[in-house]
Order: sequence, then structure tokens, then C-alpha cells
Amino acid sequence: MVPSAELVDLSRLQFAATALYHFLFVPLTLGLSFLLVIMESVYVMTGKEVYKDMTRFWGKLFGINFALGVTTGITMEFQFGTNWAYYSHYVGDIFGVPLAIEGLMAFFLESTMVGLFFFGWDRLSRVKHLMVTFLVALGSNLSALWILIANGWMQNPVGAEFNYHTMRMEMTSITQLLFNPVAQVKFVHTVSAGYTTASMFVLGISAYYLLIGRDKAFALRSIAVAAGFGLASSLSVIVLGDESGYTAGEVQRVKLAA
Repeated sequence: MVPSAELVDLSRLQFAATALYHFLFVPLTLGLSFLLVIMESVYVMTGKEVYKDMTRFWGKLFGINFALGVTTGITMEFQFGTNWAYYSHYVGDIFGVPLAIEGLMAFFLESTMVGLFFFGWDRLSRVKHLMVTFLVALGSNLSALWILIANGWMQNPVGAEFNYHTMRMEMTSITQLLFNPVAQVKFVHTVSAGYTTASMFVLGISAYYLLIGRDKAFALRSIAVAAGFGLASSLSVIVLGDESGYTAGEVQRVKLAA
């Protein structure tokens, strides 16, 4: 049975709303995790308590954002089955691979390390806790990688062919799936945009602290870290966004023309 046009439109609307709400939290998670790594690295190297305070303060905001991102992301993933069951059956052997790897590799890594990050300050040495923070950042960004590999395949379906016997798409090359040019440019552009977003987030709150005269040393150091990180990521967004456009022109000419 072919779904009605109204059902398809409502499914699209619901999925779009869920994806939009989910992506409010994703960029901040990607960028803030690496800002925490930078702040804690300075603390480990210098021993200055202000950088530890910075890591713990911004870490709390990261934790809230991370929890909201996880809950909205799980809801969105469920909708592949509830709203797009036909699609999931048709391309599940390919589309499900990066999503499964994301869950087993990246999500479990960051979820485990987040607990150690918050409760390991008095139980782990400085270097070990820094390693935990780095693994949180690595897991968060690996999640984006695998999800964008799946997204890139939807836009440029390489490494797959249609099986007329099963009436499904089947993978022919996982290498082509992983190194899909669309997926690669989408990943680097997305994470650099996330780094910029997180930098602006830290700069905004720190500037407010300066404005009201609260914890000036903390605010000034937070601004210094975020400004440098934000400048580098802002420049990379320009370059990588331009490259993304060229890639679309090579493999998605119809999309670019539209």
C-alpha cells in the first residue's frame, strides 16, 4: 500500500521539527567539548586553579546541553522506524551501518566518559581526568562523523547497488561509503561551525560576567580561550563552506541548480 500524500507530508513535518530541535544542541556539544579540553590542558600544564574552575563551570553547561541533545537525538532516530519504515527497509543494510557504529563506538564512549568527567575530579589524577575530557570530545565528534556519513550517503548514494531479487539496496563498498566526498565536506564544515557556535556561547556569557563585574579573572581567561578558538574555527567555516559548495557542484548539480 502506498502512503497518502498527507501522511508523507505530516511525517516530513514531524521529522523536520524533531531534527530542528535536536540540532539546537548539537553544535554546542561539538564545540564546547573541545573548549573543555583546551581549558583543562592549561590547568594541567600550569596548575592554576582558575582553569580548573573554568573547566568545571563550562562542563556543567556542556552536561545540560549533552543531555538535551541525547534525548532529542534518540527521538529523531526512532522516527526512522515510525515515520519512514519503508525507507528503513529499503536502505537499512547501508544506512543502518554508520548509525549502528555511531551507537556502539561514539555514543557509548562519550556517555561513559561523561560520567567520569563529572564524578572523577577527586578520584582521578590531573592527567587521567584530562584524558577523560579528551575522550568525551572525541566521542562527541565521532558521533557527528558517523551520522554525517549516513547523511552524505542519502545525498550521494555511492558504494551500493539495487538487488532486484530482494528489492532492496545493498552495500558494495564500505570504503566508498566512508570516504564519500559529500560526507567528508559535510563533517568538517559541520564541526567547524559547531566550534564557532561554542566559542560565541562562551564569549557571550563571559562578556556578561565582565559587564556585571562578576568573576573578572574567570571571565577574561574564558574570553581569551574562546576568542582564539573561535577565530580559527570561523576562518575554517569560510574555507570549508566554500569547499562544500564546490563538492555539491561536482556530485549534486541538480540540487545546486535548484
